[in-house]
Amino acid sequence: MKDNRDDDMSLQITKFQTRNLWSGILFGIGLVSFFDEAVFHQLLHWHHFYDKSTTSIGLISDGFFHAFSWFATIGSLFLYADLRRQGKLSKARWWGGVLMGGGGFQLYDGTIQHKLMSIHQIRYNVDILPYDVIWNLSALMLIIVGVILLRRKPYQQLSGDGLK
Repeated sequence: MKDNRDDDMSLQITKFQTRNLWSGILFGIGLVSFFDEAVFHQLLHWHHFYDKSTTSIGLISDGFFHAFSWFATIGSLFLYADLRRQGKLSKARWWGGVLMGGGGFQLYDGTIQHKLMSIHQIRYNVDILPYDVIWNLSALMLIIVGVILLRRKPYQQLSGDGLK
């Protein structure tokens, strides 16, 4: 006969593993979005989030993009703080999520937004191929390292100190 406490413990572990992962993913999305917006949009002036209209519309779209990056970052940090407060923070799982979220967003940006939707390119008036290759390969590298971190300890045990 199976003990219900084992099922409860298993559900609790899964719940906290999922929250660790999503906190990391949101932080990774926010971090890469913020870096993209600050460096490529503001400092280098290579593009705006939406380049199919006027410069003013491009700047407005950059503002919304910047707000999105901060909402993702702040939301993730609330989850992180709650996990830490409960003693359930798994740093390896969180960092795996950060790398997967950042790489996933960057790959989405490089393939969907740049190529399929054509709302902007990394840069204009240059041979774009090297930029696209570097952008998308670095995204894939982030995802691969994130998956490796997540697979290192696929099933973590809940101890008195929380997840390790």
